[in-house]
Amino acid sequence: MHPGFRTRVFLAVFGAAAVALLLLATLTTIWLAQQTYGRIERSLAAEARLVAEILSHHPLMTEGLDKEADRLGTDLGARVTLIAADGQVIGDSSVGQGGLASLGNHADRPEVIEARRSGIGLSRRYSQTLRSDLLYVAVATRHPSVAVVRLALPLTEIQHQASSVRRAALLALGVALAGALALAWVSSALLVRRVTAIATAARRYSGGDLSQPVRDYGNDELGTVARVLDETVRELARRLAEIARDRARTEAVLAGMAEGVLAVDAEGRVELANAAARSMLGLEDSPVSRHYLESIRHPGVARLLTTALDGEGSAGLELTPARNPERRIVARAAPVTGPGGAGAVLVLHDITDLRLADQVRRDFVANVSHELRTPLTAIRGYVEALRDEPADSGERQRFIEIIARHANRMERLVKDLLRLASLEARQEFVERAPCDVAGLFGSVAADLASSVNAKNQRIEISVGPPVATLDTDAGKLQDALRNLVENAVNYSPPNSTIRLEASAGANGRVLITVADEGPGIPEADLLRIFERFYRVDKARSRESGGTGLGLSIVRHLVELLGGDVRAANRPEGGAIFTVTLPPDVLQARGSS
Repeated sequence: MHPGFRTRVFLAVFGAAAVALLLLATLTTIWLAQQTYGRIERSLAAEARLVAEILSHHPLMTEGLDKEADRLGTDLGARVTLIAADGQVIGDSSVGQGGLASLGNHADRPEVIEARRSGIGLSRRYSQTLRSDLLYVAVATRHPSVAVVRLALPLTEIQHQASSVRRAALLALGVALAGALALAWVSSALLVRRVTAIATAARRYSGGDLSQPVRDYGNDELGTVARVLDETVRELARRLAEIARDRARTEAVLAGMAEGVLAVDAEGRVELANAAARSMLGLEDSPVSRHYLESIRHPGVARLLTTALDGEGSAGLELTPARNPERRIVARAAPVTGPGGAGAVLVLHDITDLRLADQVRRDFVANVSHELRTPLTAIRGYVEALRDEPADSGERQRFIEIIARHANRMERLVKDLLRLASLEARQEFVERAPCDVAGLFGSVAADLASSVNAKNQRIEISVGPPVATLDTDAGKLQDALRNLVENAVNYSPPNSTIRLEASAGANGRVLITVADEGPGIPEADLLRIFERFYRVDKARSRESGGTGLGLSIVRHLVELLGGDVRAANRPEGGAIFTVTLPPDVLQARGSS
């Protein structure tokens, strides 16, 4: 990977500065080391002259010279050696009085010879006595007993001082290199700033961000490039903004459509699929960029798109999704041609509600017609029989009772139809007040006492203490429970028990159940039991005088009270209807 322009500029500037600083640091270190050695030599020579001057001012001192050497060595921090004219050592700060004889004659030492000849001598060599490298400085003195004064300093100490100088030089070099690094960075930044601005803008443009054009023009070639790039991007940004607005409007329209829309290109790859299309086709993942045959499993829909891609039109197709057989969808596909290329568009219409509404309408008309035709036929037949004036008055009375019973049945049917219409139109309102649940249950049982006694049945009532009083519409709740209990009475065998219970449910809800010991409800009918005119056993329902609207009225009444009702089968046999009321019927009671 080749370094960038800024990196090359930075490395060039920093490299030149680093080489210059390294060379300067090397020369400075050498020079400072030499200066350090020279300074130490001059200092040692000055100290040697000082010792010689001190001894010259005490010419009578001939004894105790070794102790004097020890004292001077301690004061000066160096080895002091006093040498007689014949070269014998008569005092040494590093050797005791008894060991002076072992030092040998120093007349042949280079520094001593040089000091006798020129007054001062200097030498560096290894000392057998101290077993280390020393720097020797010898100075001639005017003393009766001492001819030469020699001072020695270990070179290790001198090297330590030189090392300190080198460390200081290296530290200075590091600081200088850091400064050079900063200067190189600033210099390269200033040099490549405009290039970087253009490159950064170009990267933004390649990523789709056209909001910040280049502004650092200048008057050179880089400025020309920046101006051309800026003008190009402005025009491109304007066009892309128009496209983005059009696309946003299109996506908003498609997202808000109830119809499903799926568009494919000439190669069959999906370009667009709104949420409605994915839902109708049962697509969990987005099909965009995939071939439509990979996502659409329905052969009829795939055939529509294939025909449209061939440029041919086709009639609509009504289908049922495999995963949702209750849903009905109409699919239509049309070819698309234009400057942007060919393709096809699939439009899906969900007609489930229309089909259901139409079915409900037909069922309603058929059921109402049937329910009204049966009593009307009976009434007309017995009226014609009465016109024939039967001789038996008992027979006449029986005909009149039959006519009255069928008239009452028609009246109940019309009444239930009007009640159901009123509930569906939301024309009834809830009038909430404190309601004694046990009293309400007793009232329902009293209303149906004749029917219950006729079949020798029993109604057991149970009310839990937490739900003894509810804040709800007692009249509507009583109507709902009366229909449920009446349904249980009609479907339960003689000598059976019907249980009416109220208890506290989960999350503060109130549960009211009506359980019977009848034959139960087939599983296939549980979901439709609350539809209008839907009967599990039609012949038995008519015998009991039911209109087929009671459970539908129950569902609307309970929903009006803010609850829901569901039907199930008991494990021990029989059906159980559960009315669930919201928690606020207890909260309102608790706060009153």
